[in-house]
Amino acid sequence: MVTTDPYAGTSESTSGQVFNVTGGDWDTISADTLEGDRLVINMGPQHPSTHGVLRLILEIDGEQVHDARAGIGYLHTGIEKNMEFRNFTQGVTFCTRMDYVAPFSNEATYVGAVERLLGIEDQISERTQVIRVLMLELNRISSHLIAIATGGMEIGALTVMTCGFRDREEILKAFEAITGLRMNHAYFRPGGVAQDLPDGAVAQLRDLVALLKKRLPEYAALCNANPIFKGRLKNVGHLDLAGVMALGITGPILRSTGMDWDLRRTQPYWGYDTYEFDVVTRDEPDAYGRFMIRQDEMWQSLRIVEQCIDRLEATEGQPVMVEDRKIAWPAQLSIGSDGQGNSPQHIAHIMGESMEALIHHFKLVTEGFRVPAGQAYFPIESPKGEIGCHLVSDGGTRPYRAHFRDPSFVNLQGVSAMSEGGMLSDVIVAVASIDPVMGGVDR
Repeated sequence: MVTTDPYAGTSESTSGQVFNVTGGDWDTISADTLEGDRLVINMGPQHPSTHGVLRLILEIDGEQVHDARAGIGYLHTGIEKNMEFRNFTQGVTFCTRMDYVAPFSNEATYVGAVERLLGIEDQISERTQVIRVLMLELNRISSHLIAIATGGMEIGALTVMTCGFRDREEILKAFEAITGLRMNHAYFRPGGVAQDLPDGAVAQLRDLVALLKKRLPEYAALCNANPIFKGRLKNVGHLDLAGVMALGITGPILRSTGMDWDLRRTQPYWGYDTYEFDVVTRDEPDAYGRFMIRQDEMWQSLRIVEQCIDRLEATEGQPVMVEDRKIAWPAQLSIGSDGQGNSPQHIAHIMGESMEALIHHFKLVTEGFRVPAGQAYFPIESPKGEIGCHLVSDGGTRPYRAHFRDPSFVNLQGVSAMSEGGMLSDVIVAVASIDPVMGGVDR
């Protein structure tokens, strides 16, 4: 079908020829009728291969890609807008669902921005900070496992996929034991965390570390020197330091160019400057280098987790929420399977002992606390790069505006530079090496 109608329909184009084929009927097109050598095709949006609900518009000449553009928005949820209609504590429940593979990073950057506006950053207890760092680093490992697992799946390495999801499952069990939920935890709260670690959590964490130390070498054994794996990843998705800096890309993609930029070191928060770990870099700015960066970073995160476990024992008994009862969410929540619920002791206190406590409980739950007018930006190093929350308050109990700098959204700009000039099959590898999560891209 050919048309010059400026208001073309969904199956029409304002220039060139359009062929409606679905994959099984390409032989119906006669090569003699084609004008020129290039085709514009859609790859996606479907979950396999495009690493999520992502549409790629590719201009190809045979198997070679001349132009690649990302089409996003298929998973749009309006999370940032929704947060304007909920109080500051309820906002955690929304933002944790953005990058659903690394939910603690979403919670951390938002909670950090709220605490910066409240001016209570120096009131956060050491134990609270240790718990937050512990959860962030375990989440970094589980996120990298998903990146390696799904990247392997997309090139046919199904053993890598099954191993990745197997080991991530053990981390999710620890998350469930501590927060009550496997994903979308809403565990970080302005002023602290929802509850302290339950009995037996430290022993479970030590067992988890020991298990991961046994399991992580399998990925090196499966992939590092595998000639097929290396053939698919080496010199594919190349993007050097100049290109990465021009596009604002961070995380493993940036560190694979040799630049040691990691906010845990360059702009430390929550005591990261007191932990011993190395910022992993490589001089291989391709898909293979990014794979190796993620593999090595999991070991560094394990180092941090072990230090956190030691500090948990040293900070036993410290509070995990600020003392200001006008800010602190009521009581130490006793988290059930639904991720919510107050402790019986607190219910007995507010219902039978203290009218003032009941009033504070009622106002906090129905209205929330007031945050001084102003704006703050709180960045952290997520598994995919810099994630930051720009939070604006008008002095009320709800965010006036919440905007997130999601690393998947920014890093996805690199798909064009990584893909153009390569082969069609290399587009899949390039996107997998970016490791975008579309919930964070679309928000």
